[in-house]
Amino acid sequence: MSLATEFLTKKHIKFFKRCTQVLPSGYSSLDTSRMTIAFFAISGLDLLSALEENIPEKEECIDWIYSMQVLPDPNDLEESQKRCGFRGSSTLGIPYDSSQEPKSGLGYDFSHIAMTYTALSSLLVLGDDLSRVNKNAIITGLQALQKSNGCYTATLKGSESDMRFIYCASCICYILNDWRGMDQNTATEYIKKSFTYESSIGQGPGDEGHGGTTFCAIASLVLMGKLESTLSQKQLEKLKRWCIQRQQSGFQGRPNKPVDTCYSFWVGATLKLLDMFHLVDFNCNRTYILSTQDETMGGFSKWPDYHPDALHAYFGVCGLSLMSEPGIRPVHAALNISQRAVDHLHSLQSTWLRENEV
Repeated sequence: MSLATEFLTKKHIKFFKRCTQVLPSGYSSLDTSRMTIAFFAISGLDLLSALEENIPEKEECIDWIYSMQVLPDPNDLEESQKRCGFRGSSTLGIPYDSSQEPKSGLGYDFSHIAMTYTALSSLLVLGDDLSRVNKNAIITGLQALQKSNGCYTATLKGSESDMRFIYCASCICYILNDWRGMDQNTATEYIKKSFTYESSIGQGPGDEGHGGTTFCAIASLVLMGKLESTLSQKQLEKLKRWCIQRQQSGFQGRPNKPVDTCYSFWVGATLKLLDMFHLVDFNCNRTYILSTQDETMGGFSKWPDYHPDALHAYFGVCGLSLMSEPGIRPVHAALNISQRAVDHLHSLQSTWLRENEV
């Protein structure tokens, strides 16, 4: 176990920078999710105020993200828009060619809802104005992904569906400032039905409560502005208690499970959104997070003396950000990007509003 008490900023910056350039062979199975790995690295560097100097080729990075956008086919506009959004990498769909304009989606080229969320978030972090985002097509794509029970599937053809994707849809609608992509009544009903006997929230109705899906549900309701109209005060009070009880040496995702670095964000951010974060034992939580810090390579792992990875490195930084760790920018608890990036988003949305009024 690491005995470090210092947050090794420079080591973590190097770790995230490496993630933008080269990854170990063990990441090969995640190639179709490359967009999400890129998001962890880009947003991690942003939280550490190290984006500009470590991604000098920012415009190339933005171009690569846009190259993953699945565009509508003008010859089949109505149907092809249902596939629109962003894919996870050039492993799927039309190969990336930086010398050519992005092509419209053909036949079997589908977006993925989580990749659309992380793509839009990365563009905001990089300071892009989202002018090349086909907003209407993405909203149409979201409408096609929502099921009759209110939940979303990840892709249009053959996919799992659960609370994670309601969260992705909520973030996308919030970022684009267009809630036509979601039937909020059925979505909130799905969340309400997923409230468990132990007062947490599961992947879906009847499923076990979990710290990650509890965050996804609560953050979605906050972004919709429907937290208190969906869950009763009694339910919210019981849910707060459930989250507080996940504090051990760090945070666990479920009762009787080991603590894990990422839940310092998932459960911590939920408590933040419920105005209960002041009840977190900062010293205990910080000590655990730093015990998973890799003092040689940088990054964080889920457990002490375990290998670091991009996901836990990012959420370790986010967990420390919630506790106002010096040298880390504030993270927006609901959107899971820096407050700086969210301020940029709100500035863009104000511009869009003015343009629509003209």
